Amino acid sequence: MAKAYERIADELRESIRAGGLRPGDRLPSETRLAERYRRSVPTIRDALRVLQDEGLVEKQHGRGNFVRRARTKVLRGNARHQWEKDRAHQPEAKRLETGSTEHDTGLCVGDLVFHAAYRETKADARVAEALDVPEGSALVERTYRTRHAAETAPFALVTSYLVRVLVESNPKLLDAANEPWPGGTQNQLLSVGIELDRIEERVTARPPTPEEAEELGLPPGTSVLLCRKTSYDTEGRVVEMSEVTLSGDRTEMLFVTPLERW
Repeated sequence: MAKAYERIADELRESIRAGGLRPGDRLPSETRLAERYRRSVPTIRDALRVLQDEGLVEKQHGRGNFVRRARTKVLRGNARHQWEKDRAHQPEAKRLETGSTEHDTGLCVGDLVFHAAYRETKADARVAEALDVPEGSALVERTYRTRHAAETAPFALVTSYLVRVLVESNPKLLDAANEPWPGGTQNQLLSVGIELDRIEERVTARPPTPEEAEELGLPPGTSVLLCRKTSYDTEGRVVEMSEVTLSGDRTEMLFVTPLERW
């Protein structure tokens, strides 16, 4: 038999899903809910905690409990890489019209707020192994944050590494002032004569760190998806590696594998 707080959570959940309580609506106070359901305030708090853990309700300090606004969903599929490669050869005006985030979310360029930061660094043991370069090799480390202008949290936390010696012939690739780069990384690499042959992505999941949960605006109990993307050129060299931390409550990974016919 369901406990009292579970029955209350069920009723509030149904009201949210049916539209009786809409995104952004403030729920009655805990005292009012206790009176309505003839239960104690601690029981009401247990019910609200269930909905908070499900991402349906958020508690705003000093203001109360609100129906959580649905966040923009991200559909990240493996077909995006061929789309990016095809786009790398398009004229700049065409490349400026859209990017990979727009591709994954259905948003337009004007809907987004973008930030990039570059720094030069040396490869530690972990990154050196991933890039197949000696430890201490010079790298260009790039961090990216992109969010919907109507939201406060970015879609993902992205850190990308380029081997400096492979890209330094184009000084523009060393300067974040040239971001957002029309055509993304594949067009950047094309500018120094590098064509990608394949991209490998390894996806795992884990609980977020407190810092990740805060920056990504995660509901309590939400996991993050970790995607390590490794790009190989036509000579078999690793030319870029990205570590992408994605929100588990808004990200769907879609992998389509064409199969050869018998």
